[in-house]
Amino acid sequence: MNIDNECVSCIINQAHRVATAINASDTLSAKMVANTTKMSKKFSFNSSPPVIASDVYEQLALLANKSDLYDEVKKESTKKAISFVPKLQNYLNQSDNLLYDATKVAIAGNVIDLAAQVSYDLDLELEHIFHTNFAIDDFEKLKKKLEHSKTLVYLGDNVGEHIFDKLYIETLSKLFSNLDIYYFTRGTPIINDVTYSEAIEAGIDSTCSVIDSGVNTPGFDYERASLRAKTLFDEADVVISKGMGNYECMSEYTKDNIFFLLKVKCSVVATSLNSSLGDIICKKI
Repeated sequence: MNIDNECVSCIINQAHRVATAINASDTLSAKMVANTTKMSKKFSFNSSPPVIASDVYEQLALLANKSDLYDEVKKESTKKAISFVPKLQNYLNQSDNLLYDATKVAIAGNVIDLAAQVSYDLDLELEHIFHTNFAIDDFEKLKKKLEHSKTLVYLGDNVGEHIFDKLYIETLSKLFSNLDIYYFTRGTPIINDVTYSEAIEAGIDSTCSVIDSGVNTPGFDYERASLRAKTLFDEADVVISKGMGNYECMSEYTKDNIFFLLKVKCSVVATSLNSSLGDIICKKI
């Protein structure tokens, strides 16, 4: 999925958000926005939003002299997500359709997205998620694929959301005991995407293998991935792709074992999926 004009304005607006998040001075804030605006004049419309964003955020980090722009915000997101775990675990323990409900939990966590065009309240999302139908519903295909798979690559997305991913992966391990699961993280800090160290800190390695994908984009860009990540991805029986960034990178792939789980938070992605803002998606590629 390539950028369009709306993506350009969104990426420029993200420079404002970064400046606010790091409490940048007026001078630094103006410089960050001006630099991003200048870069936007040369954006390639043959590139995906995550590829463009990786270059922009690299420059923002240099200007701010801060390698992880959202480090403090990510810590707060993790704390909030963890606070919901007992309630969600109790819900799953009482579920009559455990895989379906755990999939909903995973998607609920996808509202934690600092780069989204529209933001959603996590508390409200968790109240409504179990009563919301998938706008695109390939859940039964996902279930059947999981039943006949031996290896799963799970493409992580945002910090905070990764706590919900852990609950989902624990459920997958419980239901499909012969399934080897590989949880892919980003290679470097980018926006609020989950990195290897953050996944390890959350204990995700206690339920599956955590893999540093090597990518520096807020989405799994195959060409930038490490050799090991590419091999695991290529050989996986099934791939679960969380969030819009991963969708934006892989929406045109022909690999037919990819399932996208996300909440639609951007009008460009909504158009691509023929859906509406706020929809939840379980889509087989």
